[in-house]
Amino acid sequence: MSELRQDIISGDWVILAPGRAARPHFLDAAKRKRKPSPKSQCPFEDLRKSDNWPPILTYPGNDACDGNWKIAIIRNKYPALTPSNVCSVPFEHGMYRGKTGVGTHQLVITRDHDKSFADLAPVMAAKVFEMIQACHIMAGKDRCAEYVSSFLNWGPSSGASLWHPHYQVLTLPIVPAHTIQSLRGVQRYFAKYRRCIRCDIIKNEKRSNVRVIEESRTAIALAPYASKYPLEVSILPKAHFASFRETPPSVVEGIALLLQSVMKRIRKYANDPDLNFYVHDAPLKGDHAHHHWHVEVIPKVSTAAGFELSTWIDINTVDPDQAAALLRGERLGNG
Repeated sequence: MSELRQDIISGDWVILAPGRAARPHFLDAAKRKRKPSPKSQCPFEDLRKSDNWPPILTYPGNDACDGNWKIAIIRNKYPALTPSNVCSVPFEHGMYRGKTGVGTHQLVITRDHDKSFADLAPVMAAKVFEMIQACHIMAGKDRCAEYVSSFLNWGPSSGASLWHPHYQVLTLPIVPAHTIQSLRGVQRYFAKYRRCIRCDIIKNEKRSNVRVIEESRTAIALAPYASKYPLEVSILPKAHFASFRETPPSVVEGIALLLQSVMKRIRKYANDPDLNFYVHDAPLKGDHAHHHWHVEVIPKVSTAAGFELSTWIDINTVDPDQAAALLRGERLGNG
């Protein structure tokens, strides 16, 4: 039977309707054959030739001038927001209001043209997250920035326009409304129970051990109770860290390695769908001590249609309990 579940933090509702797909279609679909683009057409193969030099930061830093970098942070040549020495300016247009689109848009690029995040050597995956963290730290020093959005689009249906793996980091002059809604839910819970809500979620999920996909010494991967999307996964530090920017290297590494494992599980057990992952960090300004940063992974195996668009209530045809079982490598009860 279908049921409505409410996200305990945001208050958003989701409909779980596993009966609409007795066996999720993506399990029977032919495994996709990804088609790499030629290196000769890739702007990240020669950063000088494509006018992407000099980089903002490289790893290893001392070899950058010789072109022996393995990871580079560069400015996006086609940014969604425009860097400026002047902060974003509010404006009004009759009854409407807005702000000028001031911000930064950076790319974190790995040298290998063909290795997705899941296929990097573990040490390189950890370094990628360290470089993304460095972008968040730099943003924290920008008096104009309010929030950092960092993410990966992997595959055409996820929004990726290039084959070469790259991670995007944008600084915004606003805090997104959904982030504000989530922060309010976190604060309400703390005011009532004097505890972090995500720390309690981790304890509850470990106790029930139904939606836990995998865990390590420092991190845990869960299928959220009120998952909006099929096979949605949350990856959280086990210890409480409000901000990605202030998280120690050992925990950042733990998140990166667990994310790699989750992506490999999705590829193996769900026929390698396109996907997005993003870091849900605390805003750059203000006291957000009760936030618990984490990574969200969203495989692209469903499409929002009229109901979802008209109500903002998502219909998820895969029960999170079954999603977790599937990603653990267990056979689903319906075959």
